[in-house]
Amino acid sequence: MGLPERGYARTVPSMNDLVRQHTALSEAELEWLHLLVSEWQLLSDLSFADLVLWVPTLDGTRYVSVAQMRPNTGPTSYQDDMVGHLVPRGRRPLLDAALDEGRIVREGDPEWREEVPVRVESIPVRREGRVLGVIARNTNLLTVRTPSRLELTYLQSASDLAQMIAAGSFPFPGQQVDMDASPRAGDGLIRLDADGIVQYASPNALSAYHRLGLASDLVGHHLGQATAELAPSRGPVDEALVKLASGYAPRETEVEGSSGVIQLRVIPLKPKGTRIGSLVLCRDVTELRRRERELITKDATIREIHHRVKNNLQTVAALLRLQARRMDSEKGREALNEAVRRVGSIAIVHETLSQNLDERVEFDEIADRVIAMVAEISPGKVDCRRAGRFGILDAEVATPLAMVLTEVLQNALEHAFAPAEHGSVEVAAVRGGDHKDARLLITVQDDGRGLPEGFDAKRTGNLGLQIVRTLVEGELGGTFDMVPGLEGGTRVVLDVPVRAAK
Repeated sequence: MGLPERGYARTVPSMNDLVRQHTALSEAELEWLHLLVSEWQLLSDLSFADLVLWVPTLDGTRYVSVAQMRPNTGPTSYQDDMVGHLVPRGRRPLLDAALDEGRIVREGDPEWREEVPVRVESIPVRREGRVLGVIARNTNLLTVRTPSRLELTYLQSASDLAQMIAAGSFPFPGQQVDMDASPRAGDGLIRLDADGIVQYASPNALSAYHRLGLASDLVGHHLGQATAELAPSRGPVDEALVKLASGYAPRETEVEGSSGVIQLRVIPLKPKGTRIGSLVLCRDVTELRRRERELITKDATIREIHHRVKNNLQTVAALLRLQARRMDSEKGREALNEAVRRVGSIAIVHETLSQNLDERVEFDEIADRVIAMVAEISPGKVDCRRAGRFGILDAEVATPLAMVLTEVLQNALEHAFAPAEHGSVEVAAVRGGDHKDARLLITVQDDGRGLPEGFDAKRTGNLGLQIVRTLVEGELGGTFDMVPGLEGGTRVVLDVPVRAAK
């Protein structure tokens, strides 16, 4: 199978699909390849080379390419995607030699691809003594020049990692790395000898340590001790940091000094089974952590504001309730009690928001609390229940919707049933539509006396219904209707646009 013709797109299959379809590898061996692929951006960057992982097929007559990586540090050797390609044994002798002999194989003369010279090497991928596949390392030689000290350190480190892959000692089992969060070679690289002494530090690494508070050069110093001296803690933490930064085991950590924060990743180098030194990747994350702290502070401030608003609303509700008890007029007392419930519904929303990290709430809990609050109007006489799910809503939708639900339920309990009459009210919620046009359909159905003759919900109604119309149509941009129920009683229908939860 050759390369696809230019101009025609093809679907790139996943590594899982390719391995399971074409090879005899076990699930444990496939997981090892995944672990390797999660790490091999480092090998690609240190080598200034493209990497293609080839695995022998089930019948042993071909190779299938299951993964590919391009370097961030140099030009690519492949303009096209190689994943999913099949080549027969014998066409690429370096793959055959690396697979059969279990050793790294290098070619003397470069290959020419579209007038570009490419150096080709093959690295066997070993796990528990068995060679699972071969990494083809392809270096574009078009821009080759006399290498600098940085580039020589990169290449030597890449050679050590390649030997560890061939020996089955890299990647490190149980050390899954998040490449989006971990330092990369270009962020800063330090090379240590077996005693933890710095042999080389890239300019970016040196800048990161200067940000941490280092006033001198790193070369010739013990990295563990130098790092521990820059950290403010002492005692057992200090001793652990000395050992970690000395490169004895694969670890990741962050070190915070008086004026900066750096992230460290330690990779012991054991190309022949014995540790000869370590690679330490480091990145200055001072500004990133500062922004994160600002966001945390902002979130805490917002939650505190919601908490205080809730407390203030509860105070207002308590004052209104106290005033209602002192009134002689039954209508005035009932009006104040309605106001207490309106204020209480808003307080419930703010209480929920004070416990969240974002301005979104799970409205089902709010709806249940509103239903329980309003049901106190006729305790034990009318059964109020919820059906369906409201789901997660933005605060700008949740607050007016809580008030709307309060008003509709109050209206049902006050006007649908005679005093001491038993009945039921059901609040049903259904979400529909896609993310851009999501809607929430709410139906409040009672089995009470029904609507009076000639009732028009859009023109008539008490203060509560006027509030509902204003909030639903004005603030929520939805529709509101009140009609006779299908089997008696009254049915209130609310159709509200909402942003679908991600």
